[in-house]
Amino acid sequence: MNRTVRAIIAVIFIGVITFSAISVSQNLTTNLRADITDQRLYTLSSGTKTILGKLRQPIKLKLYYTKTAAMKISDPVRFYTDYFYFIESLLREYANVSKGMIKVEVIDPRPFTDEEADAIRFGLNRIPLGEEESFFFGLVAQTQFGAVKSLPFFMPERQEFVEYDISYLIDTVLSRQRKRIGVISSLPVMGEDISGYLAQMMIMQGQTPPGPWLIIDHLRQKYEVKQVKANVEEISDVDILLVIHPRKLTEKTLFAIDQFVLKGGRTVVCVDPYCYSVRDQAPAGSMPQPYDNSSNLAPLMKTWGLEMPDKTFAGDRDLALTATFDSKIRPQKIISLLGLTNKCFNPDSAISGKLNEVRVLFPGLLKKVDVADSNEVKIERTPLVSTTAKGNAWTPDETELIMPDPISYNMHFTDGNTPLYMGYLVIGKFKSAFPGGIKVKNESDPNGESRQLTGLNKANTDCAVVVFGDVDFISDIMAYQDSYFGKVAAGDNAALLLNAIDELCGSSDLISIRSRGNFKRPFTVVDKIEAEAEKGTAAEEERINKEIDGFREELNKTLASVQKGQEEVVGSSILEKKKEVELKLREAQMRLRDVRMKKRERIEELGNTLRDLNTLPGPVLVLLIAVNLGLWRTIRKRRYISHASDA
Repeated sequence: MNRTVRAIIAVIFIGVITFSAISVSQNLTTNLRADITDQRLYTLSSGTKTILGKLRQPIKLKLYYTKTAAMKISDPVRFYTDYFYFIESLLREYANVSKGMIKVEVIDPRPFTDEEADAIRFGLNRIPLGEEESFFFGLVAQTQFGAVKSLPFFMPERQEFVEYDISYLIDTVLSRQRKRIGVISSLPVMGEDISGYLAQMMIMQGQTPPGPWLIIDHLRQKYEVKQVKANVEEISDVDILLVIHPRKLTEKTLFAIDQFVLKGGRTVVCVDPYCYSVRDQAPAGSMPQPYDNSSNLAPLMKTWGLEMPDKTFAGDRDLALTATFDSKIRPQKIISLLGLTNKCFNPDSAISGKLNEVRVLFPGLLKKVDVADSNEVKIERTPLVSTTAKGNAWTPDETELIMPDPISYNMHFTDGNTPLYMGYLVIGKFKSAFPGGIKVKNESDPNGESRQLTGLNKANTDCAVVVFGDVDFISDIMAYQDSYFGKVAAGDNAALLLNAIDELCGSSDLISIRSRGNFKRPFTVVDKIEAEAEKGTAAEEERINKEIDGFREELNKTLASVQKGQEEVVGSSILEKKKEVELKLREAQMRLRDVRMKKRERIEELGNTLRDLNTLPGPVLVLLIAVNLGLWRTIRKRRYISHASDA
């Protein structure tokens, strides 16, 4: 056998050995997994592991994704493929941790197949991509006894909550009964109560009948949600009571809420010193009355050891977001619009501990107050959300609420030195706000004698109430945003309310899962650079902007005077005045541009410095190693020559 043949045979054997080694390694390392992501995105939380450990029957998870179609069409759908791979890997981890109780099946539903028909039958969202193709991206959980639950669509915007959604699907496919939530609200959160005829007329006129708030639709995915009438005498047949913006409730309704709490009914209350969402309910052309937009449960909250001062808001410069109340006015930082970060949430509470971002608008501050007979009543008040240490209370005047002015807010606001709290969990054996009961008139005979309503004067068991000093945070404009596939949750606004309800229901396993990690990596260093660069130019830029506004106002007055019949002097004083103001305006705009250019140069300078600091250590380290190696080799060479000469 010559050398060439031996070489060919050797190459063949090396290939066979390599292929066999790869196959064996794949089989041996199937269960060996390592999550090296920064936030352990592929590692299941303790809550999920607890749920999987309680499984007593197998569950099949069917992941539907039209992978073939997604690879053919435009970018708005094609990028979902990366998210699909993440979901698939996460589901494989579920199957691995469940010790055989979870089976994962990945299905690509092609047009006119049984798989596509099953996806439609299971209620997955079907998005047409053409005459034949449809896009599916959902999950179905199915037990061996035929119970089925589905997650209609995986929204990338909800990837922070995707483990919660999957674990909730697994947990509920085995349950038989859903918790019931009763809603009391002065706002149409459940949708407008209109007749079928009126709804049909609106549709014929091209109008959409007002539906429920999106948070209500969100709740209905998990709970049975019903409306509780505002004039109710007794609240029953609900497990959780959700009170949203309770304006002008009758004493009878307050008494009903009081007794529901004392009997052990879990309650979530959202009050607000100024609910901006009420402005949307005002008749067209009417001027919203600011303090009519407030709500409070002062008589009840006092027995819970809390109070919310009227006409007073929590503000914080460090949390203020940039926005505008009027599209004609440039965006400004608004003291009343706060973007709460993870430093604002109580890390020791299951309700708030794993949240990352919540936005509030004109939030009220909640204060602890002494409870009557505090020696007998033991109340535990756990703060949930707060401002930073620079937060402070502020009270605008009436005109500043009718016509919101962010500049005026900033001028009148002063920094504080202690956090302000906007949410509490209160637990204890409360006393009644109506110890002697109340008298109510007979509805069938208003002119007749009143009758006495009595109830518990003190709770026999621990009560639990969650109170938030803001209503807008769960409104459609704050809690949700538009996306390619419709409305999706924005930040953790909805998660905060859902966590509170889950906590009161006792679903601690699910609470520990929701919003466990933030996929958004903030550019904190870049933000710091820009903030430092803005320090030197902010005052000058604001001064120039005020000059520009003044010049524009003067120019408008000049032009208005021309329109009032003074055309005969256009060629003289008014025209000259117009030119003079325009030149001043132009000069101010040029100065503003120069200031902004200096700010941009400062930002780029700081950025270049940061880049150099990040990139220089590598070359410097390589250079030092090369120099040391060179010196070491030179020393060794000299020693070798010295020893050779001695020999």
